[in-house]
Amino acid sequence: MPSLRAFILGPWRAVLVLGVTQILAWGILFYPPVLMMPLIAADRGWSLSFAMAGFSLALLVAGSTAPTVGGLIDRYGGHLVMAAGSLIGACAVALLAFAAHPVAYLAVWMLLGVAIAANLYDPAFATLGRIFGTGARKPITYLTLAGGFASTVSWPATQVSLTFTDWRGTYLIFACVLALVSAPLHAFALPRTRAAPAPQDSDTSQTLPAYLPPGGLVFFLVAAAFAAYAFIPSGLAAHLIAMFGRAGIDPATAVMIGALFGPSQVAARICELAFGGRAHPLNLARFSVALLLAGFAVLAIFGFTLFAAIAFAIMFGAGNGLLTIARGAVPLALFGASGYGRVLGRIAKPFQVMQAVAPVALAFVVEHRGDAAALAVTAAFGVVSLACLIAIRRPKAPS
Repeated sequence: MPSLRAFILGPWRAVLVLGVTQILAWGILFYPPVLMMPLIAADRGWSLSFAMAGFSLALLVAGSTAPTVGGLIDRYGGHLVMAAGSLIGACAVALLAFAAHPVAYLAVWMLLGVAIAANLYDPAFATLGRIFGTGARKPITYLTLAGGFASTVSWPATQVSLTFTDWRGTYLIFACVLALVSAPLHAFALPRTRAAPAPQDSDTSQTLPAYLPPGGLVFFLVAAAFAAYAFIPSGLAAHLIAMFGRAGIDPATAVMIGALFGPSQVAARICELAFGGRAHPLNLARFSVALLLAGFAVLAIFGFTLFAAIAFAIMFGAGNGLLTIARGAVPLALFGASGYGRVLGRIAKPFQVMQAVAPVALAFVVEHRGDAAALAVTAAFGVVSLACLIAIRRPKAPS
């Protein structure tokens, strides 16, 4: 555990700063649409599908711009890039309140996609990688502990705001938070230090870890594993509670079961922090996906009983909590800290595309084949993810 001085005056201050800004960024850019879209659609006279299409478009733009954002963080640092991302997010969120024309509405969501690419986990992980180098795994784990509370804070805060004002006023409040809190924290409180490059002289070369070039088959398998996994939380977030309801679980109980997801994420990350530091990130990723597949097996064996639903929510949350850490740690362990931000951005590109596609694709399966088929399709993506992770071979240590 780092000292208090390191958290205040040293590079570990980045974890505190990003812990706050991640809660704000996720709570403003990612989680509110589930509450706001029905209000926007009703107010503008649009269909809910069109309103949600804006968010999907934002995720596609985020994926396409993620490599550029990561490369800029490698070169200039998160204190500049994430500060600019917060200001872009503030402008876009404010514009959303006034975008009455459908074309303007979609254009604003494209701008929000740039803000998403520059504010959420991937740029935060890239910033920590630039500051801590190959030692960024533990800071990443600490950061995800804070990020795990974003939905817990965001949804109640959004709901409270909507009781005092409408969705436009709420988004204007969010714009002020990004501009007046997140942007200054990124610009002035993030450390500007950069990890020293590893020594290359012959006396130390035998103690250095081996890294793979960020390309070829191994990179493809890493990107494919995380992209296949991305389908699962994105698709289930949109449909799981409704599936519980159609299975006969009453709405209040279904919401309570869904609420187990967040605490399970945080509990799993605490366990990883306490006991999993020695495990290679690849093994952590494999265990995460295997745990989720075990949850699907519970549903397949017992059906949507109350016990099975609770068990699945806990296993789903724990697996997702661990895999979030692995998303930052696996590329660092395999490809090293050099160019880490751009590597993360390249991996994020298919990840974000899958996040955007999953809710719509799963809705199509539910409508035409039912909930059981939708769960089977989702589990199949988990199998693909695990197969890719198992196929990856760690680099050999230098002889």
